Amino acid sequence: MAPRKNFRNQAKKEVKPAAVVNKNGVKVEASVAASGGGFSGTKIFTWFMVLALLGVWSSVAVVWFDLVDYDNVIGKLSAYDADGDGDFDVEDAKVLLGLKERPVSVLLREAKEEYAVKEPAAVPLPPISDDFIPDDSRDEATHPYGDENNAIDTKGELVEKAQPQQTVEESKQYNNQPGSYNNQPGSPETKETVQLRYNAEAESVPEPEADVEPEVESVPEPEADVEPEVESVPELEAEFVPELKENAEDQPKDKLKEKAKKKKPKLLNKFEKTIKTEIDAAEKLRKKGKVEEAVRAFETLVLQYPQSPRCRYGKALAEDGLAEKMLSNDMLQKAIGTYKEASELPNATPDLIKATLKKRAERQQFLGRMRGALATLEKLVQIFPEDMALKNDLGVAHLLIGDNNSAKRVYEEVLATAPSDGFAKVHYGFILKSENKIAESIPFLRDGLESGDPGTDDGRFYFHLGDALQRMGDDSAYKWYERGHQRGHFASVWQRSLYNVDGLKAQPWWTPKDTGYMDLVKTLERNWRIIRDEAQSVMDRTTGLFVPEEENLREKGEWGQFTLWQQGKKAGESCRSVPKTCGLLERYPEATGCKRGQIKFSVMQPGTHVWPHTGPTNCRLRMHLGLVIPKTGCKIRCTNDTRAWEEGKVLIFDDSFEHEVWQDADSYRLIFIVDVWHPELTQYQRQTLSPI
Repeated sequence: MAPRKNFRNQAKKEVKPAAVVNKNGVKVEASVAASGGGFSGTKIFTWFMVLALLGVWSSVAVVWFDLVDYDNVIGKLSAYDADGDGDFDVEDAKVLLGLKERPVSVLLREAKEEYAVKEPAAVPLPPISDDFIPDDSRDEATHPYGDENNAIDTKGELVEKAQPQQTVEESKQYNNQPGSYNNQPGSPETKETVQLRYNAEAESVPEPEADVEPEVESVPEPEADVEPEVESVPELEAEFVPELKENAEDQPKDKLKEKAKKKKPKLLNKFEKTIKTEIDAAEKLRKKGKVEEAVRAFETLVLQYPQSPRCRYGKALAEDGLAEKMLSNDMLQKAIGTYKEASELPNATPDLIKATLKKRAERQQFLGRMRGALATLEKLVQIFPEDMALKNDLGVAHLLIGDNNSAKRVYEEVLATAPSDGFAKVHYGFILKSENKIAESIPFLRDGLESGDPGTDDGRFYFHLGDALQRMGDDSAYKWYERGHQRGHFASVWQRSLYNVDGLKAQPWWTPKDTGYMDLVKTLERNWRIIRDEAQSVMDRTTGLFVPEEENLREKGEWGQFTLWQQGKKAGESCRSVPKTCGLLERYPEATGCKRGQIKFSVMQPGTHVWPHTGPTNCRLRMHLGLVIPKTGCKIRCTNDTRAWEEGKVLIFDDSFEHEVWQDADSYRLIFIVDVWHPELTQYQRQTLSPI
């Protein structure tokens, strides 16, 4: 058998090349001649060695002369070390693929590095205001009065404007008497409830985009070697900046500088200054909106430094932010507990105690735990008795639980010490007006608004100052209404409702055709006698079904009402007394489902005058069906147009415009009031708007 051919055998076989003669007559081997001067095996080896030696010397030259930055190359490779163990392995790949969370140590290290690069020194950040009512810029980081045009409730349900949900509760809950504050929006106004009542659930910030700096509350970072100022000055409200500019000539320059001056609170104790870099790194995560990582980072710091108030305060802020993101009341309750822990640790600075307890009270109010918030604020006032802003907050807490008398005493104490405190003045004036001390309330409301102090630029105060002036026969009321309109609180001088949806058609008087509710109007007018007879059957004073109007709207006289639907809910017991009337309305959801209105009988006796007033919202229209109308003496004015009722006919007007009523006849006037949704509201808005 012939031997197999392979490369090894071919290599072992010696083949002597034939000699050839070159052009110079010199004999050379054929293989070399054929290649034009190729290499022999020996020469190939020689050249290989030369090249190898050149490579070695090149490497030496590169290192010796630093031609390549090896540290830089290695540094770039470290970006793939996702778990912080110094190399790139399977665990790093899991982190990079999102199959495993990055360790807190790595997050803290990266935050420190970024902080060191971007912020070589502690950069002054906005201080936590002494006033828990933040500036009215609507970050709103959360004004307890909220934005009546864009408020949302705690469940994420839309309250106004049908915009995407946010994680806040509706503020400024008004009822029939604008300016009243109520924790339960829309409950009927009575003499007891026409008080200065608050809903101070703070409006919080929408969840930030991943790469956007969130508008969360910034925590000041004092310089380690600089002793920050202890006292902090509340920030000016954004809406007041133009007014300050307008009135700059009337104010001393030093007063303007004092208002604009901001000082950093001292949040770090002596030991915490030694771990400031670690605290800054964790805080950076929170301010970037990485709240889950921030919670883990601060939890790590709390484990390492359990006696550090600042670390625990940072943990509470991070939990607070996580509660916002998760829409979790349980997480918020956890944050409230952590705030308390931070305030009770030894060596907490006075400014940290103040900031922590104020934040705790604010979040307690957000959850509706008003008495808990009151206790927190009482503790604050005991610790800082000279702080008038805290006393003002304590007055608000009393008002939130309907304790006007205690609130009044608090504001009297504030004004005895700081007679020019505008916040205390407007609230004290409001309380006086709720006690029907009209003349006494005016100077406090007026001076408080003119002060321009934070917390005074509120539609309720403009409303009640104008209302008080009107009741005293002072035409300057419209100057204040105009100013309230210019400040954005009222749609116009005439239309002064405070719960509005923007863009709705606004006119004082409407025709049935304008509303689109022609079928409802026709049903009421065709059956007006049936409705009248049932109303008269329950008018006997001994039945007690008609109750006096208790909204403090009458100058004089008697005015009784009998309600069938309130806030979209049927009063079953009342409807059993007038079954035919209620049966007629059952098929009209624009009326029975109007959560911002009522359906009721209204009887007014001779000699009655109703003050000029406005309803709380532009989201409804009001129908008046005449049932028993005297020939003369009964009239209603809406804006500057005065009209009279007719039996069996429906009048329709928008009660968010100013209106006034006179009953100067010789006998009673009886009408049927039916509120309906504004026809331009969408079905979604009708379902999600809060009750009033």
